[in-house]
Amino acid sequence: MPVTGWAGRVRLRPGGLLYGGAVGPATAHAHHSVQVIAALDGEGLLLAGPDGQPFRCRAYVVPAGVRHAVLAGTARGVVLHYDPLSSAGRGLAALAGDAGGLVPAAAALPADPFEAACALDSLLPGRPVPEAAAHPGLARVLAWLPGRDGVRLSQAAEVACLSESRLAHLFRAELGLPFRPYVLWLRLMRAAELASRGHSLTDAAHGAGFADGAHLSRVWRRMFGIPPSGFTRTSQWM
Repeated sequence: MPVTGWAGRVRLRPGGLLYGGAVGPATAHAHHSVQVIAALDGEGLLLAGPDGQPFRCRAYVVPAGVRHAVLAGTARGVVLHYDPLSSAGRGLAALAGDAGGLVPAAAALPADPFEAACALDSLLPGRPVPEAAAHPGLARVLAWLPGRDGVRLSQAAEVACLSESRLAHLFRAELGLPFRPYVLWLRLMRAAELASRGHSLTDAAHGAGFADGAHLSRVWRRMFGIPPSGFTRTSQWM
């Protein structure tokens, strides 16, 4: 039976999105993130590249800005997104294309698709954003940032009691992600959290510091290639 939609579990974090579940078709699009898409069962995925020609694969790395489509999905699959400026994003972009040798066989991954996505995330090149910061100044900033709109590096540097250049270096060195993209991912996380709790897209956008629902949708589409409702209405957020 062909897979016609998306339904699974999602985790959005600074610098990336992890998804495990049914992978449905997606019309031709390009996104800001670097994407890893893989099938865990069946005949694999039927994709189309920038030229529109279909090809079948088990796993694929799509660089940021590259137009592609999912012509036929899979009942059990994973989709991972990484900011192109993150350590993981840069490492994966260098390996763009067929990822059959990069992604372990399905038998080597957990049976649950979302757990498989988490396991694959830990195995891919580049360092996922850690849960905590080692430097106390950076740790103070990470605790202070959530829920704040329009934050500038100069303000964060004051909280950290560090120079702007030192704080910018710590973001790249410890988190693998520059300051501005990190803040944007926090806002997307807040919007997704609000939407998943039943708030309207407009309210979720305002609560996350976006001008309106249309602004949030544009940023979300640019990042992931689909509207926010593509995940928030059909998937469970972790």
